[in-house]
Amino acid sequence: MSSSAANSPPESHPDNPPDSPGAQIAVERVAELAGSALHELCDAADSAILDGGGFGWLTPPPRHVMEAYWKGVLLVPERELALGRLDGVVAGSAQLLRPPKNNEAQAFTGQLTTFFVAPWARGHGLARALVLAVEAAARDAGLRVLNLDVRETQERAITVYEQLGYRRWGSHPRYAWIDGRWHTGLYYVKDLGGMEETLSA
Repeated sequence: MSSSAANSPPESHPDNPPDSPGAQIAVERVAELAGSALHELCDAADSAILDGGGFGWLTPPPRHVMEAYWKGVLLVPERELALGRLDGVVAGSAQLLRPPKNNEAQAFTGQLTTFFVAPWARGHGLARALVLAVEAAARDAGLRVLNLDVRETQERAITVYEQLGYRRWGSHPRYAWIDGRWHTGLYYVKDLGGMEETLSA
């Protein structure tokens, strides 16, 4: 698994005006969670879940469960984890899920999943950088299409996806049950190159 890091200037945002010093963001694809990374990742995930932007959990699980989840991610051959940092602190993540080797018919497709940025780290371009890192990982793996699904309430994530060229192709009216009612799920796809004619047919 490869690893890369990049710094970029923050995007313009009401909480981060163009003339502000800004913050440094970096994204890396990791094969291990070294140093304080695991603790910081759990803290960021807890914050995102409490803000309603988690990845399935509606309330943060006990810390040992959250730690076991992230350690387990690194053990799955088909998963690749990207970490996003704000001023050196882990503030978000995203994953690339590749198809298992026995799924030859969909060997060219991948899934962008488990994408979040902690509320305190939003507005600096980190979400966009994480999605682009997953796209780069997908291309490195020889994938040509990325799929994703997202709850309708995840408005920030939806904005990022659509700005980066993901095309909504469907919805599921009973995607998630939260606070006593159903929430719709939205399905997106992006061509990573070489299949535009097929996708637009």
